Amino acid sequence: MFDCSKDVIAYHKDDVTLRQSDCDSMRQRRNSNQARLANGLKKNDDPAPLEHVTQGSYEMKTMVQHPDNDYDIDDGVYFEKDGLVGKQGGDKSALDTRKMIRDAVDDGSFKTPPEVKTNCVRVQYDTGYHVDLPAYRRVTETDIFGNETTYNELASSSWMRSDARDVTSWFNRLNQELSPDTTNGRQVRRVVRLIKKYSKSRSSWESKNLSGFGITKLVTECYRANENREDMALHDTMEAIRDRLNGNLVVDHPVTPDATITTGDEDPKAIFLREKLSEAIKNLEPLFEFGCTREKALKCWDKVFATKYFTDRDANAKKSESSAKSMNAVSPFGVFSESRREEIEENPVQKQGGGRFGTSHEC
Repeated sequence: MFDCSKDVIAYHKDDVTLRQSDCDSMRQRRNSNQARLANGLKKNDDPAPLEHVTQGSYEMKTMVQHPDNDYDIDDGVYFEKDGLVGKQGGDKSALDTRKMIRDAVDDGSFKTPPEVKTNCVRVQYDTGYHVDLPAYRRVTETDIFGNETTYNELASSSWMRSDARDVTSWFNRLNQELSPDTTNGRQVRRVVRLIKKYSKSRSSWESKNLSGFGITKLVTECYRANENREDMALHDTMEAIRDRLNGNLVVDHPVTPDATITTGDEDPKAIFLREKLSEAIKNLEPLFEFGCTREKALKCWDKVFATKYFTDRDANAKKSESSAKSMNAVSPFGVFSESRREEIEENPVQKQGGGRFGTSHEC
């Protein structure tokens, strides 16, 4: 396979990894909602939460840049079970708990009112961001010997034993165990981001494709490590996921027994992902041909991600090299060194930001 590893790494850094400004905006909205929720619960004489736990792709650091700022941050809200009491004195239902949170955060300041979803309350912002507030209750049981057991339940269609922190721990463990490297977030995390970026590369795909959580689970199942070739790790993992979905479209939940991320044996979103991975693999076939050129290879990567990043980056590198050579022609400080040539190739100036002087950030 024609070596475009440095280009894929650069693309991940510049156009995939979240910008610092986006990280800051999401944190600000999360913190504002926590304060809004606390004030609303107090005003409504409802119980105060035990704690907030940020979870999901934000906490796993697998979020990717989105052209329409369609970012979400999951901020779990935990209560003591004994504090969630219904009107008749019994346990508050899962639905009523979500409604309680909705009523507390809906202070009238939102153009789109907070919405009760199946697994959370969603707070939508005009800029594209949204904050999801899943609710949990902490249950403590005591056996006949006086031993206490504590666990958490999610306010879903009913109370369901679950704790999203288990998902974060699961992913972080596998990222550490499977990745051959220890830098830049580790390779498993980067491959997850790149495939998620591909799944969102066309706006018409997003509602049809498997969730980012589903993609993350499939990457951990099918990951093909390659410490020295980021491009091959990505290609081979895509191929392995496609082959895996050819055999079985069901994707199990990583930490909740008997639960699945997909729906049924013929999940349409899993089928869609399989089709689009097949397209990407086919579009990269020229890189395996004898005599493939760098220009041809970069155009293939552009086609995969629906971008001009790869060819533009190469053109910028050539322009920088040409300018440096022209300067050397009149400079008393010697010729254009090979080390400088490699530096320009790896870090060309990007007009859109990023690169050496950019603001991408792992939040």
